[in-house]
Amino acid sequence: MKAFVFPGQGSQKVGMGVDIAAASIAAREVFQEVDDALSLKLSAIMAEGPEDQLTLTENAQPAIMANAIATLRVLEAEFGVKLEDAATCVAGHSLGEYTALCAVGAFDLSTTARLLKLRGSAMQAAVPVGVGAMAALLGADIAKATALAEAAAEGEVCEVANDNDPGQVVISGHKAAIERAVSLVKEHGIKRGVLLPVSAPFHCSLMQPAADRMKEALAETPPGALALPLYANVTAAKVSDPAEEQDLLVSQVTGRVRWRESVAAMHADGVEHFVELGGKVLSPMIRKIAGEAETTSLITMEDLETFAKTHA
Repeated sequence: MKAFVFPGQGSQKVGMGVDIAAASIAAREVFQEVDDALSLKLSAIMAEGPEDQLTLTENAQPAIMANAIATLRVLEAEFGVKLEDAATCVAGHSLGEYTALCAVGAFDLSTTARLLKLRGSAMQAAVPVGVGAMAALLGADIAKATALAEAAAEGEVCEVANDNDPGQVVISGHKAAIERAVSLVKEHGIKRGVLLPVSAPFHCSLMQPAADRMKEALAETPPGALALPLYANVTAAKVSDPAEEQDLLVSQVTGRVRWRESVAAMHADGVEHFVELGGKVLSPMIRKIAGEAETTSLITMEDLETFAKTHA
């Protein structure tokens, strides 16, 4: 059994999508539709930069989605591999959950692009620049990370944001609390803490204003039926009901991305091969979580051709 998985923020880079766009009209059509939906030449920023424009969260989120969906469409159009035939389920990391929902037909492409641009701008606006921070805890498990976050909070917000894999947990909250946490890592048996170059403290309770905005937006454009089940970030459990998923997307803004548990659940349910579309950030995490599972990253035309020949 295969799962198709979709990366989150941090996987963007200038030049993304150029290879598949040059080779396939299917990719170019995706990028054009996203540009039109956003009234923005996002495809040009993806291809040529500048990097600081691509890194803006309101651009990075739809860009990462567009790149992954373009990769999927090329796989389908050029190589005849259909998602519903190749995979049994999907999942995505943070914004990648929206990409996964687009892939299984719960949102159309234009709606997904607009929702992610809004999500990015709402997350950015929720906390003034400089007030929040995030840090990666390396050599930390969830128990150590939780204890550290509680010790460092001192009345401020300091929460586990991403449980990525058995050796990497990300915390998020007020800048002073996150800096305290980084200074306390050794006392908590954690190898090291690294402040992340992010513009806002994602996936913590400081994001409540953004969650409120997404609740309104999702009420206006709710997800439709899912062609395949999705493993949700917030619960690490399988979801097929659009109304339930709508609520989970709201919770996801302030909630923990339970990626380690999601991968473990998919693996326990029989997934032996994880296929990452449009990036190669999830595959190393997956190998740490489900060591015996196979991972494939699909980025270039060559990747897609090889996958179609060997696995379809």
